[in-house]
Order: sequence, then structure tokens, then C-alpha cells
Amino acid sequence: MNTPAAHRTSTQPPEIGVKKTVPRLSNARSRELGEELRRVRHRARRSSANTAQDLGWSLGKLSKLETGSRGTSSWEIASLIGRLGADKATRDRILAIADEPDNGSFLRAHDQIPDILTALTLHEQLALTITTYEPLTMPSLAQTEDYACALTGDRTLALARLTRQNTLHQQDNGPETTVFVHEAALRTMVGDPAVMRDQLLHLALMCGWDRFSPRVIPMSRSCHAVIRNQATLLTFNHPVSPLAYTETDTVTVFQDEPTAVTHYQAKMRRLASLALSPAQSHEAFASWADRYDRETR
Repeated sequence: MNTPAAHRTSTQPPEIGVKKTVPRLSNARSRELGEELRRVRHRARRSSANTAQDLGWSLGKLSKLETGSRGTSSWEIASLIGRLGADKATRDRILAIADEPDNGSFLRAHDQIPDILTALTLHEQLALTITTYEPLTMPSLAQTEDYACALTGDRTLALARLTRQNTLHQQDNGPETTVFVHEAALRTMVGDPAVMRDQLLHLALMCGWDRFSPRVIPMSRSCHAVIRNQATLLTFNHPVSPLAYTETDTVTVFQDEPTAVTHYQAKMRRLASLALSPAQSHEAFASWADRYDRETR
């Protein structure tokens, strides 16, 4: 009986000079670049098939470029976005991303509204898990609109933050999200007592949400270096590597280099060991909401 070719064992040596094609694994920067290109095409209302045909590309080449799983030259990217009629600011931003080295770390200026960064929103929506920590304020993914507005003084930013949260919560299989809130954030007045009361009630309600776990790190815990700086760690389905990011006043720094990721993984494990249990955290949120409620009377 003939053996099917897919299962046949060959004793012949491999052909000399034949190069095996190894699929390229995407990284955070290449996925960001691909998403930027996809958005330009969608704004131009062009199909991927017509765009590829106009450039003399295969549909697979364009598709892989838009998902970040293949690279290409800056000249070809310039040809693509030029054909799609991108404005100068968009062209400059995309070409700057394309020219960056793949060294496992990149930063993005956010003009006071980090919540709309392509690298941020894209990866949050792809994430399997999100673990985030803020030392002095409520983490962005748990802020109410009034709290965000009082904190930033910017209603536009607050609305962008709410849109970002809603996008994650409305996904059928959204990421498992753990939010570490330091007790200092519960004590720090943002806005007025009514804003704080509503924020703490919101966190208490979040304790009952599916795939969402807000946890308090009490001030009574021994001080540890991990509580000093804010950070967020995202994980994804295999084979996509984890991604960490930290936010400053003007830029957000993204890292998927393995050594950096290992550091953030250890940080989150340590924070989990310092935090109250989910049930204890719910009690803490409810208790602080009651305190602020008494101040509003």
C-alpha cells in the first residue's frame, strides 16, 4: 500500500541550498505598525485586495504586514501610505515607527491622552490577562469619569478613558484583569468627597464583575521597592510574548524584551503577595465609600 506523502519517511538527505521558510513572530512594535497601516487603509475606504493589487503585492503580503508578522522596507511602506492618501502627520508617524530598531523597548509621546495610543489600545484588546498597579491614584482601568476628570482636569481625556474601559468590558471574552490599588489612593482626595465616594462604590461593584479583580495593598504592609512605581503587564495567547508598559507625564514606555518582562512578572507576583484578598478588598472599598459618604452630608 502506498504511504501518503505527508507521512512518508524519507532516507534521502535534504537538498543542499534549499532555504526553509521560518514564520516571523510579531512583536509589539511590528503589531503597532501593522495596526497603523490597517487604520490608514480603513480611513481610505480601500479593501485589502484592491490595495494589494494596486501595489503589485500579494494579498498575503499585505495581510501579514497589517498583523505585524512580516517586515518590509521603509520605501514600500511609504508607497503604501502614499497610495492610500495619508496626511503628512500620519505619514511621518508611521515612517518613524518603521525606522525604529527592534530592541524590545519603545516609547510613545501621548500629548496628555495616553488612552488613545495605538500600541496601548491594540494590545489591551488582544490581551489574555492585564495586571496593573498605581501607587497614589486609582488605576486608569478602574477610574470613574468624574474621578478621571477631577484628576486630570480634562473631560476629553476622561471620556477617552471611559471609552477604553468600555471597549474591554464589552468584549465577550475580555482579558482577566487584576487592578492593584494602594491604600494611599483610597486616602488621597481627588475632586471632592462625592467624587471619592462614587469612585470607591464603583470599585466595590467591580469586585463582583466577571474577569475583573480589584485588590487593595494596605499601608500596614512592610514597605517594598515594588510599590514605588506604576506598571502594567499584559499576557497573550501563545506564541505572542508578554508586554509591559509604564506611563510618565508625557510618554508611555513599552517593553517586550524578555529580561524586562521577567522583572515585571516578579513585580506583579510580589504585589499579589502584599494585597488583601478579593473579599477583604471589597470590604475596604465599601468602608472607604461610607467614610466619604458621611463627609458629603
